[in-house]
Amino acid sequence: MTHFSGKSEREQRFRTLYAAVYPDLLRFVRRRTDTDRAEDIVADTFLVVWRRMDEVPVPSGDARAWIFGICRKTLLNSLRGDRRRDCLGLRLADAASLPVSSEDIDMADSRMDLARAWRVLSETHQETLGLAVFEDLTGPQAAAVLGISPVAYRLRLSRARRALRLLLDHLPASSDTPQPLLGRTPSS
Repeated sequence: MTHFSGKSEREQRFRTLYAAVYPDLLRFVRRRTDTDRAEDIVADTFLVVWRRMDEVPVPSGDARAWIFGICRKTLLNSLRGDRRRDCLGLRLADAASLPVSSEDIDMADSRMDLARAWRVLSETHQETLGLAVFEDLTGPQAAAVLGISPVAYRLRLSRARRALRLLLDHLPASSDTPQPLLGRTPSS
């Protein structure tokens, strides 16, 4: 009977990556789909990572971005056929969960404005901003996740920030169900 006392180097590297990336990856997916589906998508992602361990970049930041890229593709495959708008939207706090103290009223109004503006941003702008702000990826890392060049990512990020600023400045004061403004042409 053969007994293996140690873990293989490959398995140990996988375990290290898993421990380092899993919590962030799960949050990444939960912001884009139902909580019930998130763990399955992350599990599928790590299955792909295990199969492709020989391709994992050596610097940890690059490996993290590479795994996020795999997760993004896994997520998109999972969401194909679903209503992307509902599934990819960022889940922001409901108005009921916002602070109610007098010093937090301005912050609550700002959060509500941001939530409304986010809902009308295009999916591309949401994803671009999300990678920079919520996933804390560098430009080159976010570009790798999206499968584009860093220059193209910087351009997308600039456009997404500009679109969000415009929405925050020009959104109507009272609208419960805003319609997507970006990527649509106004009817004449």
